[in-house]
Amino acid sequence: MEESVTRKFVHEDSSHIVSFCAAVEACVLHGLKRRAAGFLRSNKIAALFMKVGKSFIPAEELCRKAQDLEQIIDSNQDSIRKMPRLPSFTQQGVKNLWIRTALFEKVLDKIVLYLVENSSKYYEKEAVLMDPVDGPILASLLVGPCALEYTKMKTADHFWTDPSADELVQRHRIHGGNCRQDSPTKRPALCIQKRHSSSSMDERPSPSPSAREYVESLHQNSRVTLLFGKNNVLVQPRDDMEAIPGYLSLHQNADLMTLKWTPNQLMNGSVGDLDYERSVYWDYAITIPLGEIVYLHCHQQVDSGGTVVLVSQDGIQRPPLRFPRGGHLLQFLSCLENGLLPHGQLDPPLWSQRGKGKVFPKLRNRVPQGSGSSDSVSDKEEDEATDYVFRILFPNSQSEFGEIPSREANKYEQHSFCICYSNITGVVCHCNRNLAPLKLLCDNMKNQIISRAFYGWLAYCRHLSTVRTHLSALVNHTIVAPEVPCDAYKGLTTDVWQTFLQDCTAYDENELLRLVYFGGVDASLRKEVWPFLLGHYQFGMSEVDERVRVCYQQTMREWLGCEEIVRQREKEQHAVALAKCSSVVSMDSSSQKITHHNSTVSNEVFESVEEVDQIETEPKSEEAKQGPKLPNGAMQNETSSPDSGHPSSRNFSVTSGLSDGSLSTEDSAAADTIPRSAAAPQAPQSQVKPQELLDLYTLNLHRIEKDVQRCDRNYCYFTPANLEKLRNVMCSYIWRHLDIGYVQGMCDLLAPLLVILDDEAMAFSCFTELMKRMNQNFPHGGAMDTHFANMRSLIQILDSELFELMHQNGDYTHFYFCYRWFLLDFKRELVYDDVFAVWETIWAAKCVSSGHFVLFIALALVEIYRDIILENNMDFTDIIKFFNEMAEHHNIKRILTMARDLVCKVQMLIENK
Repeated sequence: MEESVTRKFVHEDSSHIVSFCAAVEACVLHGLKRRAAGFLRSNKIAALFMKVGKSFIPAEELCRKAQDLEQIIDSNQDSIRKMPRLPSFTQQGVKNLWIRTALFEKVLDKIVLYLVENSSKYYEKEAVLMDPVDGPILASLLVGPCALEYTKMKTADHFWTDPSADELVQRHRIHGGNCRQDSPTKRPALCIQKRHSSSSMDERPSPSPSAREYVESLHQNSRVTLLFGKNNVLVQPRDDMEAIPGYLSLHQNADLMTLKWTPNQLMNGSVGDLDYERSVYWDYAITIPLGEIVYLHCHQQVDSGGTVVLVSQDGIQRPPLRFPRGGHLLQFLSCLENGLLPHGQLDPPLWSQRGKGKVFPKLRNRVPQGSGSSDSVSDKEEDEATDYVFRILFPNSQSEFGEIPSREANKYEQHSFCICYSNITGVVCHCNRNLAPLKLLCDNMKNQIISRAFYGWLAYCRHLSTVRTHLSALVNHTIVAPEVPCDAYKGLTTDVWQTFLQDCTAYDENELLRLVYFGGVDASLRKEVWPFLLGHYQFGMSEVDERVRVCYQQTMREWLGCEEIVRQREKEQHAVALAKCSSVVSMDSSSQKITHHNSTVSNEVFESVEEVDQIETEPKSEEAKQGPKLPNGAMQNETSSPDSGHPSSRNFSVTSGLSDGSLSTEDSAAADTIPRSAAAPQAPQSQVKPQELLDLYTLNLHRIEKDVQRCDRNYCYFTPANLEKLRNVMCSYIWRHLDIGYVQGMCDLLAPLLVILDDEAMAFSCFTELMKRMNQNFPHGGAMDTHFANMRSLIQILDSELFELMHQNGDYTHFYFCYRWFLLDFKRELVYDDVFAVWETIWAAKCVSSGHFVLFIALALVEIYRDIILENNMDFTDIIKFFNEMAEHHNIKRILTMARDLVCKVQMLIENK
C-alpha cells in the first residue's frame, strides 16, 4: 500500500506481490475441510474456487480466466507475451496463480468475504476464516489491495522487477567483486565505461542487469527528459578501427545535462543474452556530463552532415561525433541551447530566422593581414562560413577560470585560435590562420594554472575551516586509531574484570572503556558491567546501593495507590453506563415516554461510554449526582472519564471541571485518597492539583499498557511475568517524570536493560540514567534535528558522491529515514545480541572517541550499502524500503569497525593530518 501511494501503482512483478499472495493463500487454506478441496486435487486453491464458483458469479468468471492461463502455460509458453494482462510466470507466480489472478482482476476480496460468510460449509472450527473477528478483518484488509492499479509497464523505477533488499545485496555480491574498488569515501560517478571488460566476464560469467538498465535509461522517463535523439551518428572509438554508427542522445535531469552515445549493436541486443552482456561494444559507449564541456568545434563537410568535437575544461578532446546529412547537427545545437537555458547559453548564440527556425550565425571569415581590406570579402563568402567554435557559458561560474582584462581580451579577439583535430575527416580546424605568439600563449597558460591553483587552495582552506568549525564538537580531540589493538580484540573479559574488582588500581577506568569500545563486554559480565557503563555505579564501587531499591519500592507504592483509584473509578463508570442502558430499555415499555423522549432515547441507545460521560456532565438534580462510593466513603464522580490514551493526544485534563480549574466535591474526595508523597513525585509538579495528577497518570497508564503488551512479545524472555516487570519499571519511571509523560518507543529502550539486568530496581535506575541522554530524541526534545543536521554535514564531507545522489533524487539529504535509528539507538534494526554490542560500544565511546558515536554508526549503515544505493539510483522511497527490509540482517561487526574508522577520519581531518 505504501508503494502504491508513492508510485501511483504497483508493479505486477513486485516482490511484495509474491509475499502478499503467499500470505493470503496460507490464510485461505488454513483449516480447510478435506472434502472442500477434493481428495485428488493437488491445487487446493483451484478446487476451492471452483466450488465457490458454482454459487458465486465473480468466482465463476475468475475460474474461467485462471483455467485459460493454466492451459496457456501448459501448451505454449511463448504465447504468454501476447497476453496483455498476465502475471509473471515465475515459479512463485505459477504456484500462486489463482490468488494473483483474483487480485489483478479485483475480485479477491469478494471471494474471501463469501468464504467468511459461508465458512461453516468449507472450514473446520479452528480455521482463520471461521473466527468471528479474524475472518471479517481479513476480508476487509483485502479491499485496499484489490482497489489498486497493477502494471507490467517498463519504467525507470521498475526495470522489469522490483527487487527486495536481500535480492539487491545478492546482486551486488555476484557482480560487485569485479568492479573497481576505490576508497569508500570518494569514488567517481558510475557510468557505463567502468563496466567489466570482456576478459573478466569470461573468467566469471555472471549476467548483470546494468546493460538493459542503461539502454532503458536512454528513453524518456519520469526522472530524465530526452532533449535530442539521433541514430547512425558515427564515432571512431580507436585509431585502428573504422567509424561505427550509434545512437546519440541528450538528456536533462534538473539542471544537469548528459550526452550519451551507444553503438547500434547494443541498441538491438536481446535482453538476458549472456553474449549481449559481455559484448565488447560496451567499452565503446560514451557518457559525457555537459558540465565538463567548454567548447564545441563544429565542422561542416560536403560529404556529411557535419562533425562536432567536444573540448573539456582541461583541454582534452572527446571523440568526434559525425552526423548524417539532413540538418541534424543544427538540430542538436538547437536542442543543446534550449537545454542550457536559463542557467547557461551558447556563445555565439544561434540565430532565429522566420520560417527556418534556428540557423548558424553569419560570421565573417577573418582575412590575414596584408591580404587586403576585409571589405573585399563578398557577401557570398560570408554566408559560406563552415567552421564554428561555440563556447558554453555559465554566468555564475566565470570567476572560476579568472577574468581576462579587456585589453588582453582584445588581443585574443585578433589572435583567436583552435587546436582540434578530427581523426575521421582528416582536416585541421582553421578558425584563424594567424596563431597567437607562443610567448603570449605560454604566459596565459601559466596565469591560468596559477589562478586555478590559488583558488583551489583557497577553497580547500575555507572548506577545512568549515569542517573544523562544524565537526569539531562531534569527536574527541585525542585521535584513536580504528584498528583493534591486539590486547583489546577480546574486549572486557572475565579475567580483566575480576582483577579490577580485586584491585581497582590494576586497571584505569579509561582502559576498561577502551576494551569495551573495541571488543565489547563478555556476555556473562553484562549484568555486572552495564550499571557501571550507564552511571548507576562509579568505577571503584562494589557495594549494592540499597537506596535505589528503597526508592523504587516507595515509587511503586505511590503509583499503585493511584492506579487503584483509577481502576475503581473506571469500574464505577462502567457500572453507570450499564445502568443507563438498562434504564433506557425499561423506558421502552412505556409508549408515552417513547413518544415524549423519542429523539433523546434513539440517540442514547447507541452511545459509547465516553458519550455517556459527556452527557453526565450536564446539570442534574442532586439525587442524580450521587454515585457509588470509594472504600473510604468518599463520593466518586462517575462523570470524569480517562482519556483514550492515543499517542497524539496532548490533552492531559480529562474532566470538564478542570477546564476552569474547578473540582467537584466528589473529585476532590477521590483525589484525596492519593498518598501525599505521590501527589508531587517531582519538584516541578508540586503545584499540580490532585485531580489533575490523577487524570495525568491515567492517560499515561493506558499508553504504557498498550505498548507493554506488544513489546518484543516474540522474544523468549518476555513471559507474562516478565512483561509485568516491564510494566512496573515503566510506570515507576513515568510516575517520577509525569512532566514528560510516556511516549511510544520508551518500552523499546527499557526492554534490553531488563533482559540483561533481570532486576526491576536495577533496571529502573539504569533506565533513568539512559533516558538522561535519550529523552531529547523524543518529540518533546530538540536533539533529532541536530542529528539530522550533523548527518548531512558528515556525509557531505566524507562521501560527496553519495550526497550528490541523495540531493538529485528528490533531495532526501534531510535524512528522515534515520529517525527510528536515533530514536531507539538502532534497537529495531538489530537482533538482541547485536543491540547489546552496539549499546555498550556507544556508552564506552563517549569517553574514548566520540560522545556522538550514534552518528557514525548511522553513517556506517549507509556507507556499508553505498554501492547498492548508487547502482540502483535509489530515491527516498527506495532507501526507506531497503532499510526496512534489511532490519535484523546487518553485519554488526563490520558496521562497528566502519564506524570507528569514520570517527578516526573526522579526527584526522580536523587535525589536518
